[in-house]
Amino acid sequence: MKLLSYETSQNMFEQLEVNSSRSENVPLNISLGRILAEDIVAKYNDPQFPTASMDGYAILHADLDKESIKILGINPAGHDEKRAISLGQCIKTFTGSKMPLGSDTLIPIENVSVEDGKIIIKEKVSFGSSVRPVAEGYKAGDVLIKKGTKIGFAEIGVLAGLNHVMIKVALRPRIAVIATGSEILDLGVASDNPAQIRSSNNYTLGALFESAGAEVIQLGTVGDNKKSIMQIFENALSSADIVVSTGGVSVGDYDFVKDIIPILDAQIIFKGVAIKPGKHILVAQKGNKFILALPGFAYSSTVTAILYVLPLIAKMLGREKAYTIIEAELSEDFKKRSKLTEFTACNVRVEEGAFFVDFESKKIGSSAILTNLLNNSALMITGEEDNNLDKGTQVNVILLENF
Repeated sequence: MKLLSYETSQNMFEQLEVNSSRSENVPLNISLGRILAEDIVAKYNDPQFPTASMDGYAILHADLDKESIKILGINPAGHDEKRAISLGQCIKTFTGSKMPLGSDTLIPIENVSVEDGKIIIKEKVSFGSSVRPVAEGYKAGDVLIKKGTKIGFAEIGVLAGLNHVMIKVALRPRIAVIATGSEILDLGVASDNPAQIRSSNNYTLGALFESAGAEVIQLGTVGDNKKSIMQIFENALSSADIVVSTGGVSVGDYDFVKDIIPILDAQIIFKGVAIKPGKHILVAQKGNKFILALPGFAYSSTVTAILYVLPLIAKMLGREKAYTIIEAELSEDFKKRSKLTEFTACNVRVEEGAFFVDFESKKIGSSAILTNLLNNSALMITGEEDNNLDKGTQVNVILLENF
């Protein structure tokens, strides 16, 4: 079987046309983690008028050399102050209050003493001190949050400050997850056969896809039966935008998934990529829906899901990228195991602003070792042209912290 290069498969993936314009409106208080479907643009300056940034007295800076300054009254936060002050006058003004007309400086309470309705300056301040100028935060017309942004705590705060009750967010793509293999036993099912293994792929991938912004439909496990696999795939295609399966794509006698894709009238985009792990991956399309058949080993299915399913989710959500790739320096020698493009679990640390990679506690073995992705691991990329790499070599690394 001739394998596509990793770069070619990624280029083909980038050219896929998907519907990224689907959206819905949700209340702000349930928008956390959703993807914005429009730019958030400021309608007003923030603040709209000079504002006190602490408790003190609004004054004219030119009055600081006077023996005393007369207090006209107080200006509580939220009060629409209309009075104007002239030379020799001040108004007690509180944090967040609109600065009175005529004032240009706020002197903190602790910098003055009060006697007979006047303030006595104990310590001077600079011109404009403790005053938030107009548009200090942002200007009317500024794009504050870009379309495609994942809504976090800061976005929630800014949106609330802008009085956004309902938020336009990208409709989450629905992904049906299927684990195939007669040796796979779903959670909670009693086993009397030590050769069976617990299904973990569907739960791993489900969590991965949800963290990337998708809605997951768990369809459970199905044995190595061609008719049963066909039925579950038909069910998945009727209810999801993307169907992801694990197992059944290799060249074994019971690998039926690869055989039923053409029967489903799905067009195979590519099958087989020169990557390790996951070279038997199959990607197909039926109308505006996609099928990604991944290998059965846990580490292999997870890595291929990161490389191919996450970018598809990102495209459907209108996001620019699915994950972050950084450049890092090898802290130890690395022995490449194949002539394929490899994705190796590694540790990343930051020292003096630079990224470094090591492989402490990472086990070398089959593509089944999912524990290699524990403890905030990352994926180091080595290309087909790479051989063994020396300590100090610069490498590319996929960060797995946030999707």
